[in-house]
Amino acid sequence: MDAVTYPDEAVVSFINNNVIPLRIPSDQQPLAGEYGVSWTPALFVLDQSGHEHQATVGFLSPEELIPSLLLGIGNMYFHQDSFTQSLDYYTTILTEHGRSDAAPEAVFQRGVALYKSTSDPKPLKEAYEQLTRDFPENTWTKRAYPYRLIP
Repeated sequence: MDAVTYPDEAVVSFINNNVIPLRIPSDQQPLAGEYGVSWTPALFVLDQSGHEHQATVGFLSPEELIPSLLLGIGNMYFHQDSFTQSLDYYTTILTEHGRSDAAPEAVFQRGVALYKSTSDPKPLKEAYEQLTRDFPENTWTKRAYPYRLIP
């Protein structure tokens, strides 16, 4: 990623404006053991307490790194029950990176965040329908399968 992804201008700008990057050697203890680093690159989105909200192992292109980080940040807000903020990140993935590998999870998480913030189950069914239409073979579509039963 040093040769392709990290030097990319969009990646540099995104990282500088959205995260606090920390690079450690894969054998650096105790962090490598604490986060289960067994292969590199290993990227983690952590909150200020060190709680992990997204983990990615292996190469990501610039076009995939940014939506992966957006998903991690959105998931961080989701896990903190800050659904309005999480929805902003999921929506950005879908509008700006809609064909990325992060998009199906963003559709799923967006539906759940809307449900949790409103108690209306319709967004869950809408998420399933969107996943079925746009990502029919994806694991997130399979996870949303029960939502098809929502009236």
